Amino acid sequence: MTKVIEKKDEGVNLSTKQKATSSKELASDQVKNSPKEKTKKKLKISKMDIYFTIFVLAWVLLTTIASQYIVALPMSIILGEALQDPGWMLLYYTLTYAVTLVLLIMLPPRLIKLIASRNKETELRAAKNLIQDLEPNAVGMGVQHLPTFVDIGLAPIGYVIYIFIAMVLTSLMNVFPWFNADQSQDVGFGYFVTDLDRIFAMLAVVFLAPIVEELIMRGWLYGKVREKWNIPISAVLVSLLFAVLHGQWNVGVSTFALSLVLCGLREITGTIWSGILLHVLSNGIAFYLLYVAI
Repeated sequence: MTKVIEKKDEGVNLSTKQKATSSKELASDQVKNSPKEKTKKKLKISKMDIYFTIFVLAWVLLTTIASQYIVALPMSIILGEALQDPGWMLLYYTLTYAVTLVLLIMLPPRLIKLIASRNKETELRAAKNLIQDLEPNAVGMGVQHLPTFVDIGLAPIGYVIYIFIAMVLTSLMNVFPWFNADQSQDVGFGYFVTDLDRIFAMLAVVFLAPIVEELIMRGWLYGKVREKWNIPISAVLVSLLFAVLHGQWNVGVSTFALSLVLCGLREITGTIWSGILLHVLSNGIAFYLLYVAI
């Protein structure tokens, strides 16, 4: 009888120890998965993260420039000066953005697969991780669900914040004598003969450009950079490239400010829809002031 009691006591002690061990493991898992620990992990900089970030930034720059040449050269040879016609310019915008998206999103994973298939098994494993990072997905692109009323409501709020930041940055840049805040931006549409020409220009500048640019910059690029870096670094890197791609100092300052807000909206909502709406609103107001109100 005493032995039975002792066995029961041993069983109770064993179960108590197991519970204590499991609770300790659970606590350690909670600590590991806490926001502070995740932040610490993200602050650790690896060479591969740096190389990956440089690659995606350079790839966006390269594909954006290359697509313009790929489309512009044959069109300019065929059409000549007629390329400046708003209808043809709309086609140029459409083809350029289409080529950019194909080169940017579809090409890298397939190239890496092709290169890796001819190399050693160890390199193939590393390539698989890189391919996984580069493969497009709905969450990474920020299009995992349809727009919401929150997205719609945040767009005008974001516009006010963007104007404020742009004004502050522009006033700071005015200190430099070479900075011309009044320099006009060349968007490719030089003249309008009919109302249809104005509609073509509006479709390209107000709707097509914001949608595709958000897919590229705050969708694909920001999603890739954000996987490796924290919010401030990711937002600044993407915004700097977005400013450089616009090719003018005054426009670059404005678009840098816009991109900061667009990245913030991507973080708040998890998607690019609010950013697209803000971008459309910004380009729409600018288009009205430049081509309609005059």
